[in-house]
Amino acid sequence: MTKTIAYATKAYATTGPAIPLAAATIDRRQPTAGDVQIQIQFCGVCHSDLHFARNEWGFTQYPAVPGHEIVGRVTAVGSGVKKFKVGDTVGVGCLVDSCRTCPDCRAGLEQFCPDMVMTYGSMDKHLNAPTFGGYAQSIVVTEEFVLRMPANLNLAAAAPLLCAGITTYSPLKHWKVGPGTKVGIVGLGGLGHMGVKFARAFGAHVVLFTTSLGKVADGQRLGAHEVVFSKDERQMAAHANSFDFILDAVSAQHDINAYLNLLKRDGNLTLVGAPEKPLPVAAFPLIFKRRSFSGSLIGGLPETQEMLDFCGKHNITCDIELIHMDQINTAYERMLKSDVKYRFVIDMATL
Repeated sequence: MTKTIAYATKAYATTGPAIPLAAATIDRRQPTAGDVQIQIQFCGVCHSDLHFARNEWGFTQYPAVPGHEIVGRVTAVGSGVKKFKVGDTVGVGCLVDSCRTCPDCRAGLEQFCPDMVMTYGSMDKHLNAPTFGGYAQSIVVTEEFVLRMPANLNLAAAAPLLCAGITTYSPLKHWKVGPGTKVGIVGLGGLGHMGVKFARAFGAHVVLFTTSLGKVADGQRLGAHEVVFSKDERQMAAHANSFDFILDAVSAQHDINAYLNLLKRDGNLTLVGAPEKPLPVAAFPLIFKRRSFSGSLIGGLPETQEMLDFCGKHNITCDIELIHMDQINTAYERMLKSDVKYRFVIDMATL
């Protein structure tokens, strides 16, 4: 295969699992006929970025550039691009390509494609080199994986919608959350706070579960009708057999069975958090009420655009803390302590 011509761009990268991120120069491909070149203005900081940078999933190739909540301005388009023009404000999420032909891709569910190309940590077939993420000045992405950002949203606060937003929107839509449904959101972090906002916007009765008494007022501010302190057995018992749907956004070890017992007959609990170790699931809470326990992974491109348009219509963004690029290593340490409300976003002008 002939390598596509590349150009150099500034980025922040790490060269090993214990090495802090630092200024670097990386190669991007020159736009081909179907490509969109984007000047990155803001990039959200996802916990997945930290896992990847530190090789906690075991597949990181170094140098590594994280970042998959990307918002920016189109600076060039290939000759075959029809949807975008120079100057458009666009977004890029966790995926930058897929096979386009498998049943998942044909159904608009590219996130399940066995050959999906992730924004970082995959292979760029044009350069025959690893993909680099959004902690950089620019990125080049095939047209079909570029999303249009609503003009009315604050771009910095909208950046995490490309991961935290779609990760919570997709399962809420799939399980038909809406008026007349009672929905639980477990955990108030980067994912959970978006789950609360979406469930409320969908018209559900929203109950937030938290282990932190300090988050009760914030949960109500974000849209929860009720906030339950999940360490209080009496508060938990008062909600037994009452939920249509529960979205679990916790990545730490916790008792999943305590929440399964809160579901109605045929209720569902969907996990979007990613605990490091397996969670024990008891048989009886599932069997006796025909409950189900499932997982969900971001969303496909059509649903992600639908989610962005929904956010534009309802003026929904993430609660963020804007940081400079050189603060990323401190942000990672703070993220490990849950010391952020509720998502860090990098101002890429500071690179």
